[in-house]
Order: sequence, then C-alpha cells, then structure tokens
Amino acid sequence: MRNEIAEKTVKINDPQAVEEYLSYLQFVKGCSARTIEAYRNDLLRYANYCANHDITPEKALGYEVQKFIADLSAERMASSSINRHLSTIRGFYRWMTRFNKREDNPCSSLRNVKTPHYLPSVLWEDEMAGFAALPETAGILWPQRDKALILSMYSAGLRISELVSLSMANISANLEEARITGKGGKQRYVFFSDEAKTAITEYLPQRSARLRIIGSDEKTSSLFISKKGRPISTAGVRWIISRYSQHSGLGKNIHPHSLRHSFATHLVNSGCDVRVVQEMLGHSSISTTQRYTHVNIENLKKVYAYAHPRGAIREAKSKKIKEKKHAQSND
Repeated sequence: MRNEIAEKTVKINDPQAVEEYLSYLQFVKGCSARTIEAYRNDLLRYANYCANHDITPEKALGYEVQKFIADLSAERMASSSINRHLSTIRGFYRWMTRFNKREDNPCSSLRNVKTPHYLPSVLWEDEMAGFAALPETAGILWPQRDKALILSMYSAGLRISELVSLSMANISANLEEARITGKGGKQRYVFFSDEAKTAITEYLPQRSARLRIIGSDEKTSSLFISKKGRPISTAGVRWIISRYSQHSGLGKNIHPHSLRHSFATHLVNSGCDVRVVQEMLGHSSISTTQRYTHVNIENLKKVYAYAHPRGAIREAKSKKIKEKKHAQSND
C-alpha cells in the first residue's frame, strides 16, 4: 500500500488555530513543556497531511481524519502511537467546538485502534536485588552513580523523566525523601529505601569531585550527572540500564520503566493497597495502577500450573516422563 504521507513533501508552519490551542494548554490547563511539544508534533503532522490534501485542520471532516489515521497505520506505526495522535486531534477539536471555532467535532464517531495488551516487564525480588548489585561487579561505566541511580528509580518508583529532573534542592537532608514533579505538573513525595540512601551517600562525594575536576561545580543541581558533569539525559539513563541488562544474564527486556513496574508489582504482591500504590506512582487513574494486580494474577497462574496436580506444566512433565519410560521399555 502506497503511503500518502510519505508521497507528499509540503511542510507548513503551525496553523494559527494550533498555536492558539497549544497556548491554551500551556497557560490555562498548565500542561508541561514536554506535553506541549508532543502535542505540537502530532498536530503539525496532522496539519501537514491536511495541507497535502488541500484542506485545513479547521475545516476537515470525519472521513478525512480517518484517512489520516489509516495512513499512520499503513506506515506500521505502533497502535499506541496512533491512538496518541487521535487523542491529540480529539482534544484539538473539543477545544474548537467549546470556543465556537467550529460547530461539530469530526472525531466524535472515531474509535481508537485496537492495541495488544502486554504485561509490564518485571524483575522479581531476587532478580531485582541481583540487578541492583551489578554495578559493583560488572566493572563498567560509573559503578557508584549507577547503583544509586538504579536503586533510586526502583525504591521510589520513579519515571525516567522524574529521575533525570531530580534536583539536589528537592531531596531531604537525610536523603529519605524527595519532592517530585510528575506528569501534568503534579507534585508528590517519594521515599528512598535504606539501601538507596546508602548508595546515594557513597555517590555524592564522587559527584562533587567530578564537578570540581571539570570546573563546573555549582553549575548543575541535578542529582545524577554524566562523566562530563552535565545533567544526565533520558537517553543516557536508557543506555546505562541497557548495558547492565546485557550483563545481567536474566534474558529479560529490562528498560528504565521495568524498575518502576517492579516497584509497583512488589508492593501489590506484598499486600499494599492499590490506592496507596496509585498515590506513590502519581497515577491519575486507579485503572492504570490496577494492571499490577494482573501481573500478580499471572504469577499465581504460573505457580498453579507448576504446582497443582492437574496444572498444565506438571501434567506436561508427567506426560514426558511416562513417554520416556514407555520408550525405554520398548527398547
């Protein structure tokens, strides 16, 4: 199937209506700069599509929005990304109808595309302990920083964006807690385990020494820095976790969010109330947090399948043993 988006080369600046909508999100709704930039990219792509088809976003009809979504699908874009584009466009048209910039919402009858339901990648307690200890034995990167980074993400359930924005000024003097600004500018307090506190304590002198050596002391308040003394980036954190993932030998797709998933799963499995976990994670909706109960259910299913006399795994093993004995008796 030919891709209409790729065929055209027309590029336009942000339409006035898009700029007004983004200003509304920033100054009235209080959306973060990261959110505004994501919305801008989605809407500019949609506006370019409209320009390539001699229409404007303000005048587009429902079937034209649907064709745009179909073209994204033809590009093999992930269903979650397609739904994000559609959500952005829906919000744009809701704003237009609310402020009488058009009479109807062309997205009113459009549904999200189906998305596969994946369980989060999780490290169980013993796996997490081994992963957090890797910096001490792997002999790569910056061991003291990396151990503090891994334990901070895990023990506080931090998003990667929250970790890289973690400032020295927002951490308590005893290193027990920190004030975090999460999605939508929502603030919450997070707590560090004793192990994380110890790791941070051991890392801080090295951080100060590094900044003094390169002459950038006092220039950054970020807790976690690169070897060049700059605030660590999200790409840098992903690279660090991927390197240790390669050394772990666990055979799992470990990424920064895996540590947050593990934090939540371990709390739920230990009997912590889901609403308490919701508060710790900074989730707006309880339904987002409830997926961690599904992880627990899946683990229980595996235990049942292995341990129950009629469990699938145990029956399969029993069947193999019988077949092997039968084959030996025929030899």
